[in-house]
Amino acid sequence: MKEHKVFGIGFHKTGTKSLAAALRELGYSVTGPNGIYRTDIAQIAWPMCVGLIRQFDAFQDNPWPILYRELYAHCADGKFILTIRPTEKWLTSIREYFGQNTTPMRTWIYGHGHPAGNEQRYVERYERHNREVVEFFVDKPGKLLVIDFSAGHGWKELCEFLNESRIPDVPFPHMNSQAYFRSERQPALTIPVKRLP
Repeated sequence: MKEHKVFGIGFHKTGTKSLAAALRELGYSVTGPNGIYRTDIAQIAWPMCVGLIRQFDAFQDNPWPILYRELYAHCADGKFILTIRPTEKWLTSIREYFGQNTTPMRTWIYGHGHPAGNEQRYVERYERHNREVVEFFVDKPGKLLVIDFSAGHGWKELCEFLNESRIPDVPFPHMNSQAYFRSERQPALTIPVKRLP
């Protein structure tokens, strides 16, 4: 087990799968998403997460972002990573990926289980989450990394934050690229991060 727990608290479609793959490359055991189809997710999310914290080093995707305050109180020596991407790109991604498919998890988070026709509500929730996370950690130095893989962030930022002594000699995993979606969605696909101009 790693010395510190690492919590990915960025919303889905912000590079959560890439973060999970990177953490695994660094030797972390990772879980998430968890409980997305549980109709009682609002009631069982916290006890479920407490149980998982005992079993894994790192956590990402839902419901972890929703519980960042509780997680900090429970694991104040943990490290927190807020994955972000520009709102327009995030909205395009969730519309293409989720469409009208509904889950209890998204109903709990957004008030509507799918983004189609509910775009404004999704955007407001996404932007509020990112803003509130930054505000929560503003007086907790060294606890939060805000990272945007679409802007070219990768191994350097992640390894420095986690005090990792080595940077892996492999391309940073970019799991949900357009090439990935157009392929057979093989889970092992890894391509280098593309830096934006």
